[in-house]
Amino acid sequence: MLNQDFANGAILLVDKPYKWTSFDVVRYFNKIIDAKVGHAGTLDPLATGLLVLCTGKLTKQLPTMQAQEKEYTGTITLGASTPSFDLETEVDETKPVNHIVDIDIENALKQFEGKQNQIAPIFSAKHIDGERAYHKARRGEAFDIKPVEIEIKEFELLQVNRNENTIDVNFRVLCTKGTYIRGLARDIALHLNTVGHLSALRRIRSGEYKIEDSVTMDDIKDKFKIEDKKKVK
Repeated sequence: MLNQDFANGAILLVDKPYKWTSFDVVRYFNKIIDAKVGHAGTLDPLATGLLVLCTGKLTKQLPTMQAQEKEYTGTITLGASTPSFDLETEVDETKPVNHIVDIDIENALKQFEGKQNQIAPIFSAKHIDGERAYHKARRGEAFDIKPVEIEIKEFELLQVNRNENTIDVNFRVLCTKGTYIRGLARDIALHLNTVGHLSALRRIRSGEYKIEDSVTMDDIKDKFKIEDKKKVK
């Protein structure tokens, strides 16, 4: 995969590291590849997993690739919430979870399968008045986000781990473009009469592309000898 004609067009499957933004990965490749680079679907900084990159002439296919379904695994923590509904911000609200049994969680996930309108978290990359929503949220500004129709095609409960005051729900989800898994964490918690946030997320598939076919950033550094700052033609 790393021995391709980048100018004429190549598809690169990268396992995005924790705390890297999707743009960090694109910018990294821009330093080592003499070709235009773009990605086919943003991953939050605290998510890991498959980021599909296109180079050169193939960047024209990005809108089509971005529209493909996505598959994730992750963990929803019930009983504690954060303003961003993930670990970017500190816990600011807690509620009891002792009324929730495993079958309640399984049924809740099934309730969210199908088409529905979702409101993205305020800490998101949505454009509001020409600016990313998370910039406004970090400044403490009040604003509205319009709901968007999404579809949850599969929502599978993998495991339930009970802690002293919280419940960790491990899941797998298959969904359409534009789905905020943090939004699902928020809404499922509300459905279960508690609060919650997304404590882990990993993209394992995007359309036909799978995480097991990806390369790590360490693979890329070794291949392109980044320490020597060599350009790849």
